[in-house]
Amino acid sequence: MSQEIEVFFHSDYCVDGSAYETLQKPAWVARSLERRPIAGLRVVAPRRLEVDDLLGIHTRSYVDAIRTGKPRWLAESQGFAWSEHLWRAACASSGGVVAAVLRALRSGGVSGSLSSGLHHARADRGEGCCTFNGLAIAAAAALHAGAGRLLILDLDAHGGGGTWSLLSGDPRVESFDLCTYDFDRFTSPRWRGALVQDPARYREEVERGLAWLETRGAFDLCLYNAGMDPCGLSDQGLVGLKPAVLAWRERAVFDWCRARRLPVAFILAGGYLSPRLDRGGLVALHRETLLAAVGAP
Repeated sequence: MSQEIEVFFHSDYCVDGSAYETLQKPAWVARSLERRPIAGLRVVAPRRLEVDDLLGIHTRSYVDAIRTGKPRWLAESQGFAWSEHLWRAACASSGGVVAAVLRALRSGGVSGSLSSGLHHARADRGEGCCTFNGLAIAAAAALHAGAGRLLILDLDAHGGGGTWSLLSGDPRVESFDLCTYDFDRFTSPRWRGALVQDPARYREEVERGLAWLETRGAFDLCLYNAGMDPCGLSDQGLVGLKPAVLAWRERAVFDWCRARRLPVAFILAGGYLSPRLDRGGLVALHRETLLAAVGAP
């Protein structure tokens, strides 16, 4: 049965004219929801983060670089051309993750943000199309709000090494990170990072990861980085991994959380255009996350 959930988005997530999907995709998904609403899902604008909200995770020199564009090499360390719009987009998108986390904690259910481009950013620089690490910022907000133990479930194609660098020292936070592309991976006894490069084994590895999490005790919140870039049609995807497998993955994750009454906050994470995947196809992949989030059959 579907439940009404709040999903956060504002046009400030995007930078007009950018060549990068990270800075355009949230608006594509939002427009699809205007044309074809999903029952039980309501889009809400979040509060944009301010400088003080960022400083618990990022250094002041890096935050100031993104705010002012100086020094330019640091302001563009994630790979984007700097503009004042980038500062607004990074603050709005990370604000959406914080809003989703706090909403999920309050409701005991599901919330999300149409945010993307977070998990590679370090304390003192951006990396891999990620400006601020909204996952780490939101995790800190959840802990401050009273959550005792957090799970970060990262199923993007790439490893979440930035999040690991920021949070793995906190015993209240654990992670299962399954990637299909050997970039920004980490190894840690308590934060399980895995690489799968055989599409026939992807479903098995997701199931194995969820089974491992059963041994880790109870969590107060799952922060889910729902990347669609493992899809074989996506740029840098795992060739042969079909959209149907990722649709199954989304249902499996949300069903796993619901069965444990575990609040979950999700973001849309990676997904990239290619000669095999146009904008409509990419949006359709991300809509699978939204459909699973509301419990649609």
